[in-house]
Amino acid sequence: MAPVYALKALHVLAACLFFGAGLASAWYKLRASRADSVAVVAWMDREVVLADWLFTIPSGLLLPITGLAMVYGYGLPLTTPWVLYALIGYTAAGLTWLPAAALQLQMRQLSAEALAAGAPLPPDWFVAQRRWALLGLPSFLAAVSTLWVMVTKQVPFVGQ
Repeated sequence: MAPVYALKALHVLAACLFFGAGLASAWYKLRASRADSVAVVAWMDREVVLADWLFTIPSGLLLPITGLAMVYGYGLPLTTPWVLYALIGYTAAGLTWLPAAALQLQMRQLSAEALAAGAPLPPDWFVAQRRWALLGLPSFLAAVSTLWVMVTKQVPFVGQ
């Protein structure tokens, strides 16, 4: 049983990093976007992409690996309601994060070009920013609901 507890510790750490990095990146990126400085925006766009590579991607890969290993370690079927819901929630968060990550790369490029040219942010940057923010809401809700289900082992609106 000791290996399952080690997996659980890694899983919880990965969940903290995944959720925390996403929330912190969103907060600081949205705050920087309100700055009247292309340099601040360009710096934050670079930092958000870097944070994804350092925290979000590794923890996002570790979550299903450790989660599925625990499911098998505990002998649970994948159809266990809270396990199934967690897998669906994780997938939903990932499916909304992937296009948001692509938008982050686009915004990083656009803000770097504007900074190098001494120009204001182009209209395409603002379009990408709005789309990124709109994708963040369902991703955040999916992550929060998945975290809730993982902790409580209760699926909202489903009889246990």
